[in-house]
Amino acid sequence: MAAIGVALWKYVMRYAPHQPDYFNRDRFVLSNGHTCLFQYTFLHLTGYEAMTLDQLKSYHSTREDALCPSHPEIEHEGIEVTTGPLGQGVANAVGLAMATKHLAAEFNRPGHEVVDNHTWCMVGDACLQEGVGLEAVSLAGHFKLNNLTVIYDNNQITCDGSVDLTNTEDINAKMRACGWDVIDIEDGCFDVDGLITALNRARASTEKPTFINVRTVIGIDSAVAGTATAHGAAFGDKAVADMKRAYGFNPDEYFVIPDPVREFFADIKPRGRQLVQEWNDKLEAYGQEYPELAAEFESRRRGELPTNWQSLIPQEFPAKDTATRASSGLVFNTIAEKVKTFMVGTADLSPSVNMIWKGKEDFQHPDLKTSCGINGSYKGRYIHYGVREHAMAAIANGLAAYNRNTIIPVTSSFFMFYLYAAPAVRMGALQHLHIIHHATHDSIGMGEDGPTHQPIELAALYRAMPNLLYIRPGDSEETAGAWTAAIEAKTCPTIISTSRHAVRQLAPKTDRNGVRRGAYVIEEDAHADLTIIGVGAELGLAVDVAAKLRETASLKVRVVSFPCHRLFEKQSLEYRRKTLNRNSGKPVIVIEPYAALGWERYADAAVCMSTGRFGQSLPGPKAYEYFGFTVDKIVPRIQGYLEERESGEILPGDFVEMTR
Repeated sequence: MAAIGVALWKYVMRYAPHQPDYFNRDRFVLSNGHTCLFQYTFLHLTGYEAMTLDQLKSYHSTREDALCPSHPEIEHEGIEVTTGPLGQGVANAVGLAMATKHLAAEFNRPGHEVVDNHTWCMVGDACLQEGVGLEAVSLAGHFKLNNLTVIYDNNQITCDGSVDLTNTEDINAKMRACGWDVIDIEDGCFDVDGLITALNRARASTEKPTFINVRTVIGIDSAVAGTATAHGAAFGDKAVADMKRAYGFNPDEYFVIPDPVREFFADIKPRGRQLVQEWNDKLEAYGQEYPELAAEFESRRRGELPTNWQSLIPQEFPAKDTATRASSGLVFNTIAEKVKTFMVGTADLSPSVNMIWKGKEDFQHPDLKTSCGINGSYKGRYIHYGVREHAMAAIANGLAAYNRNTIIPVTSSFFMFYLYAAPAVRMGALQHLHIIHHATHDSIGMGEDGPTHQPIELAALYRAMPNLLYIRPGDSEETAGAWTAAIEAKTCPTIISTSRHAVRQLAPKTDRNGVRRGAYVIEEDAHADLTIIGVGAELGLAVDVAAKLRETASLKVRVVSFPCHRLFEKQSLEYRRKTLNRNSGKPVIVIEPYAALGWERYADAAVCMSTGRFGQSLPGPKAYEYFGFTVDKIVPRIQGYLEERESGEILPGDFVEMTR
């Protein structure tokens, strides 16, 4: 891999070590993140100030301030995205290249190309086996992202042995079939000139992304060269000493970089300064010719939204029953129409997710002419991902990472299919990326598609995921609050979980500002015997159950809407205790047709789904009835619970699941 690094960092890639976040820099993604020492070494050699020789020594050390973790992490200079789960980086790179194409179409003008960077992605054998990588490869070819190059370190070795244990396909033929140009390099260990030629040819491509198949030998010139041992284990002191002798180094010296090597890379920093200065000169000329466009471009680079964006959200909504997925369209589509920061996409579910705004244009290669007549250009902000949920979320990570908040990606699909997307959603949370995922059809009320599509366990997963907002609004007013919170959450992703079926409008009880607090009281009683928590599409059911308990059992009942655990946890202890009436010692019961895991932090009991069931193929109302989520079936269960609690059969601290 060293020859690839020399060709790329010394001769081809455009970057500025003194200003690592220079906007128009080339992006480099190390998808096979376990080879991170390759990247760290070249960051040091080319002059990234933070990557000192002392930091290089921190790899696999106990230092808490180490800049050399076992996989590249986005918060460190010179690292564009966090990689590690194989294949994710391929999709991230596609997102980065799409961001360049879109911003170039939006802001470039003849003679004023202020956005024209290239994305380089290094991959190994495993990245090209992972589904997410192949989903992204297919899309990149379809979009004709000629500003993207994938460099394949083809050493034919994985952890278990040689690649032909599991793969005997013609990878070049596969890439060509997906719409990529392919370049072969036979001697990837030493042919620097051939690599430079290939990389420059890739940069010059005008029609397709480029795949450079570089044959290498893992652990070359070591005793374990070309074997799986070289892939996953340290060579050992003797093997390292032998290699040093073979290359003319003193085997007793460590972390020594000869002066000729330092001199070889000494021109990189000055070249970077010149590159930044030339771009700043371009910006100045651009501003003189197109002052309004230049001001907009600067605002986008700073990640600013229009100051009036919240005024685009309706203050009132129709009183009729409305599915919260439709409410999302009412709330967000006017924003998407007016605010160009948002790039919105779906995994082949446009009619269902309600994310199409008036006058939307698709992101497509401008020459594409589809059979269905839906065409577009790179200026378009609506992305058809196809049925590729995992790549959709991972590409969104790349769009968001290009320059924070210059583009805010919005993805959409059925909530169940965000299980396909979960690894990429997690990577977005880990990187503190600003992404909004609109997850529809979020309950057993989604109906006849049945248990394969009824996501009864997913809320627990996403509520547990660090640095992610999972918000489940109960009506249109709360949906407005969910989108407001998501747009304001600049350092984390958000999942907005919405219903397929129509739900009752509960305003003025519901409050968009209450959503931003995570939970809030919608029906109060200072002398309450019981607090009922309602969530999302079942909020109206909770209100009806409370009314029935007041009517038939003379109970005093409070109702709390609880759309988001993490936002609630951000509130003061005093607010949380007051909202749940915890100081009273009175019971709290949550009603939600999901697995109850997680609610034990806030409630004493849950009317929930059985741990042994995934759902049932029935029309929505019948599914609710079948699983006991009706007023007539919930009320006696709650009464029975209260009686057992009063008699001492249920002890303080017991968490009770009331299932069908």
